[in-house]
Amino acid sequence: MLMKPIKTVWKLSRKWTNLTIWIIIGMVIGILIGRFAPEFAVKIGPLGNVFIRMIQCIVGPLIFSTLVIGIAGHGEDLRRIGRLALKSVIYFEVVTTLALILGLIAVNIARPGTGFDTSQLPPPDTNVTSITWVTEMEVIVPTSFFLALSDHSAVLAVVFCAIMFSVAITQADERSRNFMLDFNLSLSKIMFKLIVLVMNYAPIGISCAIAATVGQYGLDSLKVAGRLVLTLYVSLLIFVLVVLLPVAVLCRLPLREFGWAVGEPFLIAFATSSSESALPKAMENIMAFGVPMNIAAFVIPTGYSFNLDGSTLYLAVATIFCAQVAGINKSVGEQIVIILTLMLTSKGVAAVPRASYIVLMTTLTNARIPLAPLALILSVDAFMDMARTAVNVLGNMLASAAIAKWEGQFRNKDWVASQTGQAPETLEMNMAEYD
Repeated sequence: MLMKPIKTVWKLSRKWTNLTIWIIIGMVIGILIGRFAPEFAVKIGPLGNVFIRMIQCIVGPLIFSTLVIGIAGHGEDLRRIGRLALKSVIYFEVVTTLALILGLIAVNIARPGTGFDTSQLPPPDTNVTSITWVTEMEVIVPTSFFLALSDHSAVLAVVFCAIMFSVAITQADERSRNFMLDFNLSLSKIMFKLIVLVMNYAPIGISCAIAATVGQYGLDSLKVAGRLVLTLYVSLLIFVLVVLLPVAVLCRLPLREFGWAVGEPFLIAFATSSSESALPKAMENIMAFGVPMNIAAFVIPTGYSFNLDGSTLYLAVATIFCAQVAGINKSVGEQIVIILTLMLTSKGVAAVPRASYIVLMTTLTNARIPLAPLALILSVDAFMDMARTAVNVLGNMLASAAIAKWEGQFRNKDWVASQTGQAPETLEMNMAEYD
């Protein structure tokens, strides 16, 4: 009988003790600097941007190489890819719909938009690019393979290119196939090594990023629309407890180990308000947790456009908040229409600049809600963005683990072999012991 694979648990807990603690310390220091030295905090903001840009330069090559290895390296055909995509879409749609419903319930109970005077509010910025099915298709299908890899925001385009490239590899001759697989395997290993190097700078970068946010907007801005921020934070917490936690329990995931795996990416996303900044670490940790590379490399990047749980809940809260500020009471039927609208407009637009703002403005226009209250939202949006981005990352890491369970691939023989040091073909054991 083999010992249970505590190696990964120990690695994750050790990292949590070192890097994660330093990230938390950096966040606290950043908040203090932003509060008591706001001018200096704004000046050190570029150091936070450097960290974000260092992470973003890894995103494209990492997603591409891991997805190619996961698909072509395991001989996946289009049928298996299609099945994985279908299961992912079903999961994404169910969870994001629950987020919308919970957001509407919370904002109707808390009513954070009552008691405002909108007569002195500045007009909102309406000079934004509208979102149509054409723009969404342009996001998915790039004009250049190398342009997709170089654009950190074109996550769906990288996934599309990687899938097409993988299918082509499976149909190539053996020599070409082996060469490209070896190249992408080496590239993925180098990218993960690069993540380790970049993460050494994380506490400093995160401290500067959060200091700049607090210094620029000030904690006093929370007094203006503090009830909205509080409503969103409480709603997101309830969503995690009543939706995401039960999903993890139903999938029989080891919760403590999952918490260790999620800790660092969650904090990075919260401090930087950037999902892309947390993506490489999220993929590294979720694969160490037991999700196969082919599933992690497909589900997490795709979820960054179709499974934005935090952003979806935020859109529901923000829409009804604007109606309340304007003194408009939306009926249950009208709010159901808003849910249906957001179910469509909130998908697949992550790579569009200011996507949440565009979707919110479009929804308000369709629902005949004045745009003036948007100025109130923008005054505290930086603080709300931190929370919703962190929940987005948490939701996508859970999605990859849940779908791996659904596929029967969670902690498979390859993962067990990596923990025990044995070759997968020599393992004779009850795999259920590792669930």
